[in-house]
Amino acid sequence: MGGSSSSQQAAQSETPTFFTQEEISKLKSEFETGGVEKVQPLIQNKIKELNNTELNIAMTGDTGAGKSTLINAMRGLCSKDEGAAAVGTTETTMEPTGYPHPNLPNVRYWDLPGTGSTRFTAGSYLRKIQFQKYDFFIIVSACRFRENDAYLAKEIKRLGKRCYFVRSKIDVDLNSMRRERKEFDEVAEMEIIRSDCVSGLGKAGIPNPTVFLISSFDPDRYDFNRLKEALEDDLTNVKKMAFILALPIESVEIVRKKNEILKKNIWIWATLSGGVGAIPIPGFSLACDIGILIGAIIHFQKCLGLDDASLHRLANRTGKPVEELKAAVKPHLLGEITPDIIVRIGWGTAVVTVSALELALDVVPVIGSIFGAGSSFLMTFKILRDALKDLTENAERVVRAAFEIN
Repeated sequence: MGGSSSSQQAAQSETPTFFTQEEISKLKSEFETGGVEKVQPLIQNKIKELNNTELNIAMTGDTGAGKSTLINAMRGLCSKDEGAAAVGTTETTMEPTGYPHPNLPNVRYWDLPGTGSTRFTAGSYLRKIQFQKYDFFIIVSACRFRENDAYLAKEIKRLGKRCYFVRSKIDVDLNSMRRERKEFDEVAEMEIIRSDCVSGLGKAGIPNPTVFLISSFDPDRYDFNRLKEALEDDLTNVKKMAFILALPIESVEIVRKKNEILKKNIWIWATLSGGVGAIPIPGFSLACDIGILIGAIIHFQKCLGLDDASLHRLANRTGKPVEELKAAVKPHLLGEITPDIIVRIGWGTAVVTVSALELALDVVPVIGSIFGAGSSFLMTFKILRDALKDLTENAERVVRAAFEIN
């Protein structure tokens, strides 16, 4: 009795969080009265909702603070890459400008005009930039945070949105200190800079602010990872998922976070292939929808940075030859995914030996139990699970090659 209860609790805790309990109950009810065919429209609507979920992140602060460079870093781009935000020492942003993520266009970073520019005074700033559009704000400064920054933060908080303080170009300051002093303690100097920023904001009426010290050119150093974790933790479920999937592939940890999200999505793709329009794949004893299957694998490739464009962008950022990064990927996972490749790799061939119950309890808790008996569901689920495992392992190898991680 106790074992059954704990299994149920574990399953409940792993239920994909982008479905509400009300939606889960409706799925079960519809399945009981009409089978998979009645459930598929609900799943299709959910996929459409997930694909249309927008995440809008605003960067603001004084002119020349490094907002554009930070936007590029958050999207995994160099200034020379196609679609990169314009970078300059003078005011380059005169209107709010949205920059979509290269693979997930519903995730947008907005470069807002500097609060110190002549066209935007602090008093009219939030009205002119259409404040309600953005999910949260990052206030960027290359030196001390100023009165405009504090005023803006108080208004953002008053209107019910979150904001974060980023002290940019920390590498420039630390390098200057290092050249000037015989003895230099980087950690101690960073704490002095952080304390100065916190003290200044406190005097301006911002109690206990958290300040992130970053360099957009060194995303694996200083507080950059802490910033990304803070943004991730404060987002709601669906937007949190979008944010993580849009993160640049810069560490094995990020690859594994993406894997966990994509793994929880697999049952949705499998359900769609569970009935209408099943097309046999030569060499398999079961059937699934080829379009759904290949579309899902291509999505996995892009989210894990294994498509050709992502590999070229990573090569530009790290200075590694793109051929060296591609050498870390199994050849059949590069380029176009076709039915022939799926057959040749053998994804899903062992599905007959996998029980529906095992799959339902493995990665498809609660909801999986109502679909687990369908052969097309099982086939698609197994193929996508094996494909994601292969792609994740290859993405980890790419990260190690790009950043020389042992």
